Amino acid sequence: MSKIACILTDMFEDIEYKAPVKAFKDNGHEVVTMEKEQGKKIKGKNKESKVTIDASIDDVNPDEFDALFIPGGFSPDQLRADDRFVAFAKHFMDVKKPVFAICHGPQLLITAKALEGRKATGFKSIHVDMEYAGALVQDEEVVVCNNQLVTSREPKDIPAFNKEALALLK
Repeated sequence: MSKIACILTDMFEDIEYKAPVKAFKDNGHEVVTMEKEQGKKIKGKNKESKVTIDASIDDVNPDEFDALFIPGGFSPDQLRADDRFVAFAKHFMDVKKPVFAICHGPQLLITAKALEGRKATGFKSIHVDMEYAGALVQDEEVVVCNNQLVTSREPKDIPAFNKEALALLK
């Protein structure tokens, strides 16, 4: 089964982390959380989820993973200020490994300059940013581009997001 890198920090959207991770694990995939510091305890913005980080971004190589998952909330905006996370995300896009980004998750891909010419969606408030980054923005519950990039807009889209993400992992 696949080994999925999940990059997140405090203020992630709780359900956009919990529901996909549950679906990934229920289907036999491994999810490795990473942030700046291994062992750090982070909280979702709704305080429903607490996550202990599995690995530091400094101790991982993107080649060790089969896919990348970027939950939404305020986490992606914070992470994109750190070049290590931007480079990590860009690597997956460049080598065409699956990338799953929901809600504000595409913000990291905007900063990585990895959306140009790709069909994608995200939370309504970042659609213009995505367009400026060259994305072909679609207002749909889930958008799959080139059998690599899976994006969704918001929590209500999670069932469709999970279905398409899991299909790419088969």
